[in-house]
Amino acid sequence: MYVHGSMDFAGIPCECGQLRTAIGKMDNQVTLLTTELKFIKKAVAGVRETDNKTYLLVKEEKRYMDAQLYCQGRGGTLSMPKDESTNSLIASYISQAGLSRVFIGINDLEKEGSFVYSDRSPMQTFNKWSSGEPNNAYDEEDCVEMIASGGWNDVACHITMNFVCEFDKENV
Repeated sequence: MYVHGSMDFAGIPCECGQLRTAIGKMDNQVTLLTTELKFIKKAVAGVRETDNKTYLLVKEEKRYMDAQLYCQGRGGTLSMPKDESTNSLIASYISQAGLSRVFIGINDLEKEGSFVYSDRSPMQTFNKWSSGEPNNAYDEEDCVEMIASGGWNDVACHITMNFVCEFDKENV
């Protein structure tokens, strides 16, 4: 018995087959990329992690604002050490990489002497200023670097250095 319109469906099984093949290929690519990403995160980048944050040391010299944009473009922010253990983790990361200093996410760009984190949250009780810092030398030090010992120092924002990005684990 001929059902009117049944011919309209003739093309579908074939299309489904093509779609299945395409999806299968995509699945394989996703698996490969995920594996590659895990490898990059661990081996190449040698990221450091806390319970809820991932830290990535970026070995590209950028000015503070460009460094912040770089981190934001990847879904993070310049690192914001808010306690001693995080600060130590970043400090050891810097020294193990053989670097002497990096930008971290602290600045007083909006209001001189009023330092805030790169997510605009105010600094609470924790800080790691090196002795005599911050000193706003030459009236132009509005950004913050961490030296390999873990101490902080205010520096000019337009100089370039390596930096550390921070990511929430949910977003990585």
